[in-house]
Amino acid sequence: MDGPSHTDTDLGPDDGHDPAHPASGLETGGYRVLARKYRPRSFDDLVGQEAMVRTLQNAFETGRIAQAWMLTGVRGVGKTTTARILARGLNHEIPGESSRPTVQLDKMGIHCEAIMDGRHVDVIEMDAASHTGIDDIREITEAARYRPASARYKVYIIDEVHMLSKAAFNGLLKTLEEPPEHVKFIFATTEIRKVPVTVLSRCQRFDLRRIDADKLVGLLRRISAAESVEISDEALALIARAGEGSARDSLSLLDQAIAHGQGPVAADDVRDMLGLADRARVIDLFQHLMKGDAGAAMAEFRAQYDSGADPVVVLSDLAEFTHLVTRLKIVPSAGDEASVTEAERRRGRELADTLSLRILSRTWQILLKGVAEVQAAPKPHLAADMVLVRIAYAADLPDPEEALKLLKSGQPLPVAAPATPQAGPAGGAPVSGSNPAAAPQMAAPAVSQPQQTAAPSSAPVGGEPRLQALAGGRAAGGPVAMAAPQVEDAPAPGHAEPQEEAVPLRSLADCAALAAEKRDIRLKVEIERQMRLVRFEPGRIEIQPVPEADPDLAGRFGRKLGEWTGRRWIVSVSRTQGRPTLHEEREANQRQLLSDAKSEPAVAALLEAFPGAKVVDVRMQAPDDGLDMPPAEDDIESENPAP
Repeated sequence: MDGPSHTDTDLGPDDGHDPAHPASGLETGGYRVLARKYRPRSFDDLVGQEAMVRTLQNAFETGRIAQAWMLTGVRGVGKTTTARILARGLNHEIPGESSRPTVQLDKMGIHCEAIMDGRHVDVIEMDAASHTGIDDIREITEAARYRPASARYKVYIIDEVHMLSKAAFNGLLKTLEEPPEHVKFIFATTEIRKVPVTVLSRCQRFDLRRIDADKLVGLLRRISAAESVEISDEALALIARAGEGSARDSLSLLDQAIAHGQGPVAADDVRDMLGLADRARVIDLFQHLMKGDAGAAMAEFRAQYDSGADPVVVLSDLAEFTHLVTRLKIVPSAGDEASVTEAERRRGRELADTLSLRILSRTWQILLKGVAEVQAAPKPHLAADMVLVRIAYAADLPDPEEALKLLKSGQPLPVAAPATPQAGPAGGAPVSGSNPAAAPQMAAPAVSQPQQTAAPSSAPVGGEPRLQALAGGRAAGGPVAMAAPQVEDAPAPGHAEPQEEAVPLRSLADCAALAAEKRDIRLKVEIERQMRLVRFEPGRIEIQPVPEADPDLAGRFGRKLGEWTGRRWIVSVSRTQGRPTLHEEREANQRQLLSDAKSEPAVAALLEAFPGAKVVDVRMQAPDDGLDMPPAEDDIESENPAP
C-alpha cells in the first residue's frame, strides 16, 4: 500500500475507509496529529470491536434498528468515532446505488464527508460536560419534532452523557422512550455507572473493549509504514504497552516517538521518552531480589535511577514482570503475545520454572503497596530502596504461620551444606544450598516406616527450604543457608528415639486437651467444633469433618499428633455418620443440666418468687469442694447438682 499524501488535494473520495489513509479535510500546510489523521472512518477500520460491528450489521440487514445506543468504555477506544461511523451508516446514501442504512461503508455517500467531519446539519454533536442543564435538553426535545433537512435520520450524539444533571436526564426520558421515527440518539460515556438505569433501559448498550496489545502493535506498524517511519518491533511493543489498550494514547505516543527519534525509532529512544528502564535491566533487578541479594538490587536500581528512570516506573515494571512470570507459570502460552519481548519470554519462562506461586504472590503484594508508598514519599528513590530491601529479605522467608511454628519449636534448624549438593532424604533429587527462589521446589514423598519414629520436624512436608536467618539473622555478605526438606515419618539424623507418650490419648477430648497444652488454639477449636468421631484407636482415628471444615484438617491433625506424641498417627476421613462434636455434646449436656436445675423444687420456688429470673448456668462442684462457696451474682445454681 502506498503511503498517503499529507495534503487534501491528492485524496480521492474512497481513501477515507482505510486506516492507512489520512482523513480528509486537512488544513493546507498544517500538521494533523496521527490520532486524528488516521481516525477510523468505517466499521472496517475499527480495531478490536468485532462483536459490536457484528451486532450492528445483523440489525441493519434485518431492519431491527434501535432508537438509541449507549457506547461505553475507557478513554481512547473510539466511542465518539464509533458514534460518527454509526451516524454515517444510518444516513448512508449513494444515488442510484444505496438508499438504506448499512454497515458496508466502502464507498463515500453524499452525507458521509460532512458527518465524519462533524459539520452535518442533521447530525448534532453535544458535549454534556459543557451542556449539563435542562435548558440544553429542552432544545433537543423541541428540535426533535422537526424532520431532518437533508439526511434520512436526525442523529443526536451526546458525549460524556453521565455529566448531565438529574433534571436533564428526567427531561430526556419521554423523548428517549418514544422518539419520532426520524430521530436517533447515540450516547457515549466513560462512567456508565453514573448514568441512571431509566436511561440505560431505553438504549442498546455496547461496551467497547480495550484493544489487545497484538492488534495495537499491528495498527502502529501499518501507520508507521504509511508515514514512511522506520521503527523497531520492540519500540512498537513498548508504545502499545504504555498505551494500555487505548488507540488514541498509543498513536499520541507514536507521534511523540517519531518527533523524539528524528529518524529511525529504536527501543532506547522510546524508553528515554517514557522514562522507562531497560526491560533486560528490570529482569536483572528482579533476579537480584529473588536471590535475596539486597546489595546488588540496590546498586542496579541506583544505576537505573541515575540514567533517568522514574522510581515509580521501575517498581511498576517489576510488578508487571512479576505478573508475567506468574502467568507464564500458570499459562505457558502467555509468552507468545506480541507485546512480550524475546528477553522477557526466555528469561521469564526460566524464572517461572524455578519460583513458587507463593513467592510470586508475596512479591506482587509488596510491590503493590510499595508503588503507593513511593508515590506519596517526599523522596521517591529512598522509598523505592526500602521496598526493594523488603522484597529481597522476604523472598525466601516462610509465611507467618510456619515462622511462628519454627520459633515455638525451640529446636535448631537443620541446615543443608551450601557447597556441595546432597541427595534428598528419600534418595531423590539433590537438595542444593542455593536460594529457594533459584531452585525448583521438591515435594518429599511420605514414607511409612513403622519400625521408626519421627522427630518433630522444623520444616513442613513438601515445603520450601527455610532460611537459617529466621532464627539467627542473615550473615552480611555470606551465603544463605537453607534447611533441607524433611520426609514425613522419617527420623531426623542425630535425634534420639522419642519416649513413650506422657499422656496416652484415648479420645478426641484428650487430643483437644493436648492441643490446649501445646497452645495450638486453632487446632483445639477445630477438634471440638469441626470433627465428628467415627472410630478412635491408638495410632488411628477416623473422623467425619463438618462441611465448613478445612480440607487439610485431617492431615494437619495427624501431623500435629505425630509431633506431640512421638508416634505415627493416621487420621482418615470417613463417610460414616460420626458422633456429635465435642462442642455439640457439651451444649446438649448443658441444656440437660439447665432443664434438671429448673425442675429442682428450690430453684422452681426462686423462679416463682422472682418473676423474670432465669437459670443461665449450672456449675458442677468437685467432691472435695466446700459447699460454703457463694454462687455467682448472675447465676442461680442447683443446691443438689446432678451427679
